[in-house]
Amino acid sequence: MALYLLVFGVCLLVIGAVMLVLMTSSTPRYRTEPDDLLTLFDKALNSEVSETEWNAIIGYPIRHNEYLDGIRRRAAHLMEEHGRRWLVAQGKPLLTQEGQEELKALRDHLSAHTNLRQQQ
Repeated sequence: MALYLLVFGVCLLVIGAVMLVLMTSSTPRYRTEPDDLLTLFDKALNSEVSETEWNAIIGYPIRHNEYLDGIRRRAAHLMEEHGRRWLVAQGKPLLTQEGQEELKALRDHLSAHTNLRQQQ
């Protein structure tokens, strides 16, 4: 009987601890910031980004900043127009030459906008 009570008490303690952790922990939130987009664009221009990483950031709406969401939508549009998904596995660029030029212009624009915001 003592063994039964010991096992029951340990199980109750473990289940109670798990419930306490689950009830007090919050849902993780991910906020895309300008630096995240700049890093992604740099990787894409250097042919170091995977399609999965690109889709994880560009495919997720940015609700806290309308300007960043516009940049994200423009990058998604570039992928639709100039994307070469099938060549990424071979180490080739994610975008065509024209797409890379447009992405570089978009990256420079975002960088200038971010620097201007930080100076204010």
